[in-house]
Amino acid sequence: MRKSKPKKRHILPDPKFSNTLVTRFVNDLMVDGKKSVAYNIFYDSLELVEKRIKETELTPLEIWKKALENITPAVEVKSRRVGGATFQVPMEVRPERKVAISIKSMILFARKRSGKSMSDKLAAEIVAAFNEEGGAFKKKEDTHRMAEANRAFAHFRF
Repeated sequence: MRKSKPKKRHILPDPKFSNTLVTRFVNDLMVDGKKSVAYNIFYDSLELVEKRIKETELTPLEIWKKALENITPAVEVKSRRVGGATFQVPMEVRPERKVAISIKSMILFARKRSGKSMSDKLAAEIVAAFNEEGGAFKKKEDTHRMAEANRAFAHFRF
């Protein structure tokens, strides 16, 4: 960019937990600007998580945070063209991007799941990610495996 960097937009915390990460998740979950519907889906899914995981002393919000942490990749591969050949170069992921990737993959795999309501599907994906299984966790593992396989091209980092 030639101009100065755009200002960071500050996100307001959500009404129930006063957490900005929850608001960020709900913003990505939202479809067609229906934020109240997205909040209802998220809060309902946390209630379902609480019913499904009773043996831990963690709150549903802590379970959700741990699930997000479990599906957050540390490295990813980016395509880099060097002299006519394209290499998959492993690169470390920036902290803001880590959060974005984990949120988006959780929502994506929750939408792909089979179930009655979105809150059901999201709760199932949160529980699966908390237990280190499910689609989003598998995607993280695949990303790490790909980066490990292409470690020889790490010197092409830019």
